[in-house]
Amino acid sequence: MDEKKKRIHAFAARAIFIIAVLGIWELVAKSGVMGDKSELIFPSLEAIADAFVQNFVQGFAGTSLWVYIGNSMRLLLEGLLIGILLAFLLAGLSMVSRTFYEICNLVISVCDLLPGVALLPVVIIIFGVKPGVITFLVVHAVLWPMARNVLDGFFAVPRIYVEAGRNIGLKRVSLLYGVYFPASISYIVSGLKVGWARAWRGLISAEMIFGVASCPGIGLFINQMRTNMNNAEMYATLVVIIMIGLIVQYGVITPIEKSTVKKWGMSR
Repeated sequence: MDEKKKRIHAFAARAIFIIAVLGIWELVAKSGVMGDKSELIFPSLEAIADAFVQNFVQGFAGTSLWVYIGNSMRLLLEGLLIGILLAFLLAGLSMVSRTFYEICNLVISVCDLLPGVALLPVVIIIFGVKPGVITFLVVHAVLWPMARNVLDGFFAVPRIYVEAGRNIGLKRVSLLYGVYFPASISYIVSGLKVGWARAWRGLISAEMIFGVASCPGIGLFINQMRTNMNNAEMYATLVVIIMIGLIVQYGVITPIEKSTVKKWGMSR
């Protein structure tokens, strides 16, 4: 099967699946299987579509969903950037110093097991309720899996590559950027995928648990819809979250993967 047929097959399979899910949802919504609560629990696709538009036009209390999305994306990008930079810093220092590696490996193993939501009460007690707390949780979500993947990639680099780099005069930092980084790019992209997914989930969870009035995000918007029993608007917001995730996945991460890992023959 050539590349064009593979793309057509993938598109058709996904389209059929989505249509089937939407069809089942509409069937359940129209059948009233949940009794009096059926319309509330399973609003029709038309109601969700109308709510989708109204979320951006009217929003909540006069604030459009665009504002909530903008606040969430700003905090997310800040946390992702800081987390990724720290991950590369920790991994780089671990390759330079064996002592630092042993300490860093222990810290990563411990912190990677701690859900960001579990740290939320502690962080709030220390720093209070402010947007920086959410940024901290995003950093926590992306830092440890990213650092782990980068380290695994560095240690998976064939020894002959390292020796070749040293033979042409590369040392320490130049060896990291000249040999270790390009040779472990598949691990780095994999870590980016995991880190992004965990950061996105952590962001929404934190915003749902405690909303910052000065910087309301998507999670807070969902909670407001739930509190006011605006279930169609709530489902419409979930669709927005999925759409943002797909845009980042296929519009940012996948092109990076194609231009590096697949282009260099590291993956099919």
